[in-house]
Amino acid sequence: MSRQQREQVDAAVRARPAGERTSVPQFRAEFRELMAKALVPGGIRTEETKLGGRRALLVEPAAGPGPGTILYFHGGAFVVGAPETALSQTGNLVTRTGFRALSLDYRLAPEQPYPAAADDCLSAYRDLLEQGVHPGSIVFAGDSAGGGLCVTTCLSARAAGLPLPAAVVLFSPWLDLTLTGESMVTRAAADPMFTPESLSGPGALYLAGQDPRNPLLSPAVSADFTGFPPLLIQVGTNEILLDDSTRAAVRARAAGADVILDVVAGVPHVFQCYSGMLDEADEALDRAGLFIGQRVSGRD
Repeated sequence: MSRQQREQVDAAVRARPAGERTSVPQFRAEFRELMAKALVPGGIRTEETKLGGRRALLVEPAAGPGPGTILYFHGGAFVVGAPETALSQTGNLVTRTGFRALSLDYRLAPEQPYPAAADDCLSAYRDLLEQGVHPGSIVFAGDSAGGGLCVTTCLSARAAGLPLPAAVVLFSPWLDLTLTGESMVTRAAADPMFTPESLSGPGALYLAGQDPRNPLLSPAVSADFTGFPPLLIQVGTNEILLDDSTRAAVRARAAGADVILDVVAGVPHVFQCYSGMLDEADEALDRAGLFIGQRVSGRD
């Protein structure tokens, strides 16, 4: 692990602070430009498809997928992002597991605020089940807002009487739209990407007046994790969202869920997207791939 690598990544992120934007279209354009620089591994192929009535990107090993499906929800504060902006993360999970990934293009705020994204994610999972894909071969994975959607999709699936997936993998999940975690203050100086103010704007667009204490909006604050599949939560110490992960892990463990909380020192939000540039990113992806492979039943 290289201190120099961490410092270079930190400086690069600080050069593009997330709060300095004037409009949603500008935010989206800047995010696409930023994520286009993330390294995508070789040995994969992609194809557009549909899932739950929405566009999705199929990512699979060029040699053909093994018996598992990763349902991936991209990040972007519920306002920006697409399957293509998370291709580094999905591609790296695919190459490490040999499974296919389906990355969903869910609806975004402000055009389509809550519950549009949550509904799309549940519809995508329901579609997979209706296609005959065994839940024991499905893993939810996502980063940032997409990590939050992984948790809320489990909550909604449980409420609908659907079987839950084999496991859930969360990269720096945003799990508290009340923005009340202590790390919002204690990690403010360390976080090179976000301030509470830069998150409150997109959060308000997604909430559109809804109570953020709703478990489907702030599961780290109010959700019941009873019956959840095993969770792997990866987060960096330099994140104001650190306590989203730590509080969710506590709630999940209290409900009897199997939880691995993987906290990495000195790295920023969704540090896994720096694969090939940051040793900690590749090592974390290795751990995520191992976690997924150990928990998928082999039935598809």
